[in-house]
Amino acid sequence: MIERKFVKEKLKEYQIREYITNTLRNVGHSATKLQRTPLGEKIIVSASRPGLVVGRKGENIKKLTNTLKNKFGLENPQIEIEEVENPNLDAQIVAERIASTLERFGLQKFKGVGHKTLQEVMNAGALGAEIIISGKVPSQRARSWRFYKGYLKKSGEVSNGVLRFTSSANLKTGTVGIKVSIMPPTLKLPDDVKVRKNEIIEEIVELKEKEEKVKTKKKKEKKEVKEKIEEKVEEKSEK
Repeated sequence: MIERKFVKEKLKEYQIREYITNTLRNVGHSATKLQRTPLGEKIIVSASRPGLVVGRKGENIKKLTNTLKNKFGLENPQIEIEEVENPNLDAQIVAERIASTLERFGLQKFKGVGHKTLQEVMNAGALGAEIIISGKVPSQRARSWRFYKGYLKKSGEVSNGVLRFTSSANLKTGTVGIKVSIMPPTLKLPDDVKVRKNEIIEEIVELKEKEEKVKTKKKKEKKEVKEKIEEKVEEKSEK
């Protein structure tokens, strides 16, 4: 019975995330985190444009809170908005931005949109990025267009750190899929080895200087002890 309860709670969390993602589309929504607190459920929404998420005088937040209470049965949902520091390194924001642009302007300049977005991602500091636009682009025959730049790991343990998101744009010719993969600059590669030659030399010099200071201090202390012993010997001999 505990397993069923656990699965039910996780399913409910997934439905809440899906609803918030669909509701906050085209406002720079990035991710949704759910935390359980003694006062109720805390929902942290990350977005690149927090003002649009909140709405005028908090109208959007009030509507979202009421929906979460009535539809999902949350007793006291507390919604918190976080601003994404670098939207161009967030795969979900980039994918939804491309989808919004295609829905607004169509497929006439989809290549320009792909190349421009890719350049913005790389300028933000990404190690590599890939954008795949697939569907009836630009003709009636379905095909995929791939825009890529930099270094992107697709297999192995390191690939788990690659940010991925899939979105879609609903056009007159049909639905177009957008898949974005970004390799963030914070991801450490196994072959990324840096030799700290200058730093190591500086550390060795510092250690030698400390060693010389310790030796000098010890010599001084020995000299002082020797002088004291000689003074005492002289005093005894005079007596």
